[in-house]
Amino acid sequence: MLREQLRLKGTHAGCLNGDCGACTVEFNGKPIKSCLVLAATAEGAEITTLEGVAQSDELDPVQQAFWDNDGFQCGFCVPGQIFATRWLLARDTEPTDEAIRETLAGNICRCTGYQTIVESVRAAAASLRDAADSAVSRP
Repeated sequence: MLREQLRLKGTHAGCLNGDCGACTVEFNGKPIKSCLVLAATAEGAEITTLEGVAQSDELDPVQQAFWDNDGFQCGFCVPGQIFATRWLLARDTEPTDEAIRETLAGNICRCTGYQTIVESVRAAAASLRDAADSAVSRP
């Protein structure tokens, strides 16, 4: 539905059984693998695809961190990595590498070897903390 009928190409059709994470979207504020959800059951839900993450013409801090730290190569795994990271950082602004890896475990990457993804999550966390600190220190 998302790719073919709504033409939202950021959501990828991967394994079609919930294993790879390429189809991840935000569903009522929580990352879910869209291949496991019947479109009819999503009526009335708030759904954010990768296309809806950026703010205006600027990338979301998580997207920017992945870009700056080579957190992706082919882009196939990006939806799962981005939405899992956003979910994690909304709950933990200083995640350990273990917490990062555990959160990302449901997303298969074919290219990076995962280290640059972990580095991207760390950078996103630092960026979000810096933004929060700046907002607090403004008069």
